[in-house]
Amino acid sequence: MGLKEECGVFGVFGCKDAANLCYLGLYALQHRGQESAGIVSLEGKNFYVVKDSGLVSEVFNPKNIAYLKGTEAIGHVRYSTTGSNDKNNIQPLYSKTSHGKYAVAHNGNLTNAFTIYKTLEQEGALFHSTVDSEIILHLLSRAKGATHVERLQSSLKQVEGAYSICILGEKFLIAARDPFGFRPLVLGKKGDGYIVASETCALDLIEATYVREVEPGEIIFIDKDGLQSYKIPVKVTPKFCVFEHIYFARPDSVVYSESVHEVRKAFGRKLAQEHPVDADLVMAIPDSGNSAALGYAEESGIPYEVGMTRNHYVGRTFIQPQQKIRDFFVKVKLNPIRSVLKGKRVIVIDDSIVRGTTSKKRVSAILAAGAKEVHLRISSPPIRNPCHFGIDTPKREKLIASKKTVNEILEYVGGDSLGYLSIKGMLEVIKAYPASSFCTACFDGKYPLKVKDKGKYTFEGRKIKLYAEKTN
Repeated sequence: MGLKEECGVFGVFGCKDAANLCYLGLYALQHRGQESAGIVSLEGKNFYVVKDSGLVSEVFNPKNIAYLKGTEAIGHVRYSTTGSNDKNNIQPLYSKTSHGKYAVAHNGNLTNAFTIYKTLEQEGALFHSTVDSEIILHLLSRAKGATHVERLQSSLKQVEGAYSICILGEKFLIAARDPFGFRPLVLGKKGDGYIVASETCALDLIEATYVREVEPGEIIFIDKDGLQSYKIPVKVTPKFCVFEHIYFARPDSVVYSESVHEVRKAFGRKLAQEHPVDADLVMAIPDSGNSAALGYAEESGIPYEVGMTRNHYVGRTFIQPQQKIRDFFVKVKLNPIRSVLKGKRVIVIDDSIVRGTTSKKRVSAILAAGAKEVHLRISSPPIRNPCHFGIDTPKREKLIASKKTVNEILEYVGGDSLGYLSIKGMLEVIKAYPASSFCTACFDGKYPLKVKDKGKYTFEGRKIKLYAEKTN
């Protein structure tokens, strides 16, 4: 694939066993980040922190979940789009400020982070990490305003780019989404308490009720008196990341008010209309190609088959054998089913081609399994530009579609034909919002705002201890 998930955030207010709910929520959001996980909980005025590198199941256990006391908690799973993979960068970030104590969990990428960082450093700010999320904490600590919301409004007016954030303070929880709405964020209810999450699949797991999306440019403030909604005083046209529908979100989630599974099936149907081909079967590259493959099969009338199986038990600690095995890491995850493919003309549905190297290996494996023909169909347009809004993409020169035509890509990856879903066709099948509401910069280079810093900065930060400890 080549694209890396961004991050996932989860927040709980007013629920018994908040940390356990947060743990389950992060488990459901694991696909959004596999480098690290963390939870900060609140009981009275005491904040409790557990976070470390690893998967949710590796970081948390019954003992440290029990340590996370209180009826409020926020959590985070991370892939490093900004800042190195360093323990000081694991979220949620926690800080004592002149306005009180805050913990912040952030999904996104601030595109003017370095500019703000340089200003704050000159003013004497001390940074403990290299993640842009810490910028928000420093701005909050220095902001003027009579309330937490006013100070957050002032802070968020200064940042640019993508952010869906949860902020846990003393006796309150805040959720906020950038004015463009790049990354998803949803609101739920569980009993008398509130839940905030990156995706609705996290609400399903804890049996919370989906209420609505957090709107672009909205700040939701939750305390003992209930929920209040405010606006970030910046007016722009929403630009939702269309890649949430293509690849990142789980198919059982509702994103941008539509079922991800149904949208992906619609992509497949449109792909069949735009790039038909005579073949014996349609198969998916599992798992992200499954829904689009079903749609392609339904529209074309060509039978859907499981032509490749995925090993779901390849963890972070998998040890590669010493002997050289060609294309080992592709084979260990995905393996063709020879009895299905042998002698058949096969349509292979995948969600995207990034560098092209993985697609080349997959096509080669399918041909080696005995397929007579391989017709590759991609349920997104060619990726020609990097994302600066929360997705870790290779540099432009590493994107195969930035320098090769479709025919040249086909020559490189192999197979008998190649067809991509068009931008127009992709946007036509998304019904909840108009086409102008989606960011397609990775396909057409039309970025919705000028990218100043690409959200990246490095410096020697002060190291802090990140073990489970009560922070008063």
